Amino acid sequence: MEELLVGIKSLQFNQVLMFLVGGVLIYLAIKKDYEPMLLLPIGFGAILTNLPVVAGIPGIASDEGILGILKNAGILNELFPALIFIAVGAMIDFSPLLQMPSMLFFGAAAQFGIFMTIILANKFGFDIKEAASIGIIGAADGPTSIFVATRFAKHLLGPISVAAYSYMSLVPMIQPVVIKLLTTKDERKIRMEYKEVKISKTVKIIFPIAVTIVAGIIAPISVTLIGFLMFGNLIRESGVLERLSQSAQNELANLVTLLLGITIGSTMTAEAFLNVDTLKIMGLGLVAFIFDTAGGVLFAKFLNLFVKKKYNPMVGAAGISAFPMSARVIQKLAKEEDPMNFVLMQAVSANVAGQIGSIIAGSIVLILLS
Repeated sequence: MEELLVGIKSLQFNQVLMFLVGGVLIYLAIKKDYEPMLLLPIGFGAILTNLPVVAGIPGIASDEGILGILKNAGILNELFPALIFIAVGAMIDFSPLLQMPSMLFFGAAAQFGIFMTIILANKFGFDIKEAASIGIIGAADGPTSIFVATRFAKHLLGPISVAAYSYMSLVPMIQPVVIKLLTTKDERKIRMEYKEVKISKTVKIIFPIAVTIVAGIIAPISVTLIGFLMFGNLIRESGVLERLSQSAQNELANLVTLLLGITIGSTMTAEAFLNVDTLKIMGLGLVAFIFDTAGGVLFAKFLNLFVKKKYNPMVGAAGISAFPMSARVIQKLAKEEDPMNFVLMQAVSANVAGQIGSIIAGSIVLILLS
């Protein structure tokens, strides 16, 4: 009978609090539909890792436990983020960006929040590598955030991952507020000319190869992420690997996302998560998303000072990596101001550019601080 009470006797109050944290994440995933594919596994993983451990039996999140094995084999060696990028690459059509290459500038401008947040995080007491890991939340790209955190701040992996995916799901709530504060009604009504340009299959095939080579030469540390992203895209565009392309978009994406989420949850021990630093990270993550959106909008307004054909400043906000959610938000806002205004293709172009921009920004941070 005594053995049956071991778990109850060893249960601590902070573990019970983590059960509540996990429950909140599961609630947000199911009831609010906030990134359910990740927040639900993360929430359940948080519950699993905080269950009492019986002496002599390895805990599920220990190095001998199944979640510990997955963490060491899939996250700490960066396997899961890399596989996710194959799936993402297979889902992305770069045609809108190839039709409007100028949108690459917005993909770069919208990374402003990363570097601003790094400075702020450093001021809040985090060392420079921890600050860099927190700043990458602004990439609006979960795998990139995990990739950098595993290099620089493994002990902050849980709160950084939760912040990154939570705020990605809140893009439809965050971006409209920031955009409306920085733009006028007339600016949001600006119509942008769109010309359909035929992109040949040859160009679509050369593009991922060329980007991989250029990025690999300029920022060799980016090869893992940019290379796997472009490999997934090459599978898509080759036209001869349809089954592999569909598998990457569906089976691979679903399986790795499932394992990634529950394994991230296993890093959310009460000791690592229930502290002031977690609150700081959540706050700084929100700041990163706000400055990313603001950076893209203000850059578009700056360009409008020098060009005849004006950019709708909202398109600049789509330069973050939250694809395709941000592009949809921008089109919705445009239609609210003018039902006949269609800026979806321009927003998608900027959004796709943001995928590349976030990886390059993350790689630059890694290069500067490694």
